[in-house]
Amino acid sequence: RGFVTGTTSTSLWTVYSKGVRNYCGNILDEGLVKNQQLEKNVLTPTTKAADHDVPISPEEIVEQGLMTRDELNEVCMKALALFEHGQNVASKHGLLLVDTKYEFGKAADGSILLLDEVHTPDSSRYWIAASYEDRFKKGLEPENIDKEFLRLWFSSNCDPYKDKVLPDAPHELVSELAWRYIFLYETITGLKFVLPEIK
Repeated sequence: RGFVTGTTSTSLWTVYSKGVRNYCGNILDEGLVKNQQLEKNVLTPTTKAADHDVPISPEEIVEQGLMTRDELNEVCMKALALFEHGQNVASKHGLLLVDTKYEFGKAADGSILLLDEVHTPDSSRYWIAASYEDRFKKGLEPENIDKEFLRLWFSSNCDPYKDKVLPDAPHELVSELAWRYIFLYETITGLKFVLPEIK
C-alpha cells in the first residue's frame, strides 16, 4: 500500500479511522488523513479465510508456522519490489498505483510462487496523477480508475459478504466499469482495446 485509503474492512483507512495505529506490524503516525500518501510503501499481510481476508502481522506469520523467517523476508522483498515497479510503470502513464493485492504460495519443491493476477483493476486501485494533489488539498476524492465505485454501490444495497443472492448492478454502472477497465488497459499498454469477436 502506498496511500491511506479504502473502504473494505481490511483497508488502511478503514482501520486507521477506527483508531488502529499498529496494523499488520506497521506503526502508523498520528494525524494521517484519508487518501494521504504514505512516506514509504507498507505491506499489510492477510490470510485466506472462508469468506474474507484476515489481517496478520509478520511476527504472527512466523509464529504460526505459515512461513519461515527467510521465506517471509523473500516474499516481503518481492512484494515491495513488484509494487514499486508497478508504481513506476503507472507513473509513466499519468497514473498512481495506490494499493494492490498479491497472492503468494509454495510449489511442491518449497519455492515461493506469485499466484493469480498482478496489478489488474480487480486487485488494485489506480488514481489519475495529474488531479490527485489538487483534489487532495480540497478534501475531494481522487479520480479513480478501478471498481471502488461499484463496490460502494453493492455495500449500500446489500451485504456482499453475507447475502447469498446479490442484486444486479444497474446497467449504467456495468458500462462505467467496462469503460474504466478499457481506459486503464489502453493508458498503460498504449494499445487500442479491440473487442473479441463473439461467435
